[in-house]
Amino acid sequence: MKTTTTILALAMIFLFSGVSFAQKSDKDLKKNISAKASKEARKQAKKQQKDGYYTFPGDLPMEKQFEKFWKKRYETDQYGMDRYITSNQRSVAETQIAAQMQAMEVAKLEIAGQIQSNIAALIENNIANAQLNTEEAASVTKTVAASKNIIAQELGRVYPDVKLYKDIGKNIEVNVWVSYDVETGLEIAKKTIRKNLEDRTDILQEKLEKLMGF
Repeated sequence: MKTTTTILALAMIFLFSGVSFAQKSDKDLKKNISAKASKEARKQAKKQQKDGYYTFPGDLPMEKQFEKFWKKRYETDQYGMDRYITSNQRSVAETQIAAQMQAMEVAKLEIAGQIQSNIAALIENNIANAQLNTEEAASVTKTVAASKNIIAQELGRVYPDVKLYKDIGKNIEVNVWVSYDVETGLEIAKKTIRKNLEDRTDILQEKLEKLMGF
């Protein structure tokens, strides 16, 4: 009985030690990310101010905006992969609203393009597995290649982490930094591409299951 009690006590010590270590590691990781983000934010803010950019009235100070962006930029998932896809775009127009809309549209397209490339690579690996014939494989490749604009539309409304402007003659240039959660983006793209494949090809459901099984 005494031996059993001792074993249980040791097990509890190891269990709580493991939890404590994991919590400490997670805390240290967040602290490290925060420190790196702050350093990069100061550097970026200084550079953009030197280039003549300003924050919009009512927005966070430039350094704080960049700190928010870089925290996401450094964040990784459980596999050590980037958790967010990022894009930096700028656009010039006669009004602030037009310039911002154009810059955001290009940023969304770039993010959609990155997601599309990731999905295309996963599908390419599954084509042989799904036992597609040459014609079906060609249809899949064509459908995936044409999906970037549709994925961009399905991403929904995206908000910039950093939004700056500067005057260029009578026009205004808006510079935005945008981030989007990788997991969410891949899930949206997967559903979008699958629906397109179902609508535009005659591939059997059984083969689609194998093709999209990731």
